[in-house]
Amino acid sequence: MVANSEVHRRVDTALRDVLPKSVDLSVSGTEGSSESGADFVAEIRGTRLRIAWVRHAWLSSIERIMARVDLPDVLVAERVPPASRIALTEAGIGWIETTGAAEIATDFLVVSRSGRAPGTVRKAPTRWTSSVLGVAEAILAGVQPTGSAIHEATQISVGACTKALRTLADLGLLEADAARGPRSGRRVVDTDGLLDTYVASAHELRSPVSLSVGVVWQDTVEGLAKTGRDWDTAGLAWVATGLAAAAVVAPLLTSVGTAEVYVEAATISELELVATEVGLRPIEGGRLRLAPFPTATTRHMAKVADGLRVAPWPRLVADLRRSGVRGEEAAEHLREIARGR
Repeated sequence: MVANSEVHRRVDTALRDVLPKSVDLSVSGTEGSSESGADFVAEIRGTRLRIAWVRHAWLSSIERIMARVDLPDVLVAERVPPASRIALTEAGIGWIETTGAAEIATDFLVVSRSGRAPGTVRKAPTRWTSSVLGVAEAILAGVQPTGSAIHEATQISVGACTKALRTLADLGLLEADAARGPRSGRRVVDTDGLLDTYVASAHELRSPVSLSVGVVWQDTVEGLAKTGRDWDTAGLAWVATGLAAAAVVAPLLTSVGTAEVYVEAATISELELVATEVGLRPIEGGRLRLAPFPTATTRHMAKVADGLRVAPWPRLVADLRRSGVRGEEAAEHLREIARGR
């Protein structure tokens, strides 16, 4: 199989971005190259480096690479989260992000780059919207990929569901046995691929609106559950996410000091009203962060566990993966539990 030309270009560009301009570099593709995973060989002044490409270098992707008999010298990805960086370093594998960040240490090449500032990272894919996110979230959570089934589970309009399903199919994430007729129902092409793309898009489309409030809880989960009951009494919708939610649906961490909750609000003023309704006050650095619901699916497909109304597991994975090393480890643990069901 000939290497995907776009992936080849991105790998070549990523390498050239972090190497001195004077370096004579050539990159060639190998068999098995694709958008989700590929292998290349880079030749630098007569020395060859084995290069692996993955679009999203989550810990699960790193684990698959580690299982290879012949490990690569360098991994190239759009993003390499902190936990994945640690795992790669421990295995003696260098890494490069397409942002320009890199850490490589071989017997002939040493590179350390911090990359571009966060504000210069690419914008969200234009085809991904809140509705597309919500539909993907529902499918990953186990809803059949039909307009009627997703509408019933999420309250997203049938028209929006149909359009989102078409978008996911156009992106190659869903496929059908036939264009029409009884065999035309869609199915997921690759669950891990859909999850990775969903998570990346969820991060890109994350709302900038949030509010930190002060709490005096001794136990974060118990305190959040009590506050949740107060919101219930006030008739306010809420769903826990992040480390506190993961602590009840997929216990891994021994302690959780902060909490994240989605609520029915769109502005800072509305978030403040939700907080004051249960006696909480905004405070910089507060242990409880409030944010608007990212999708209708997050609200309507929430489950109750140990007194907490928790977000669907795909949304939890997305939120955990932006919570540092502990969050990434919790995300992988949760993903494995969800996969085993």
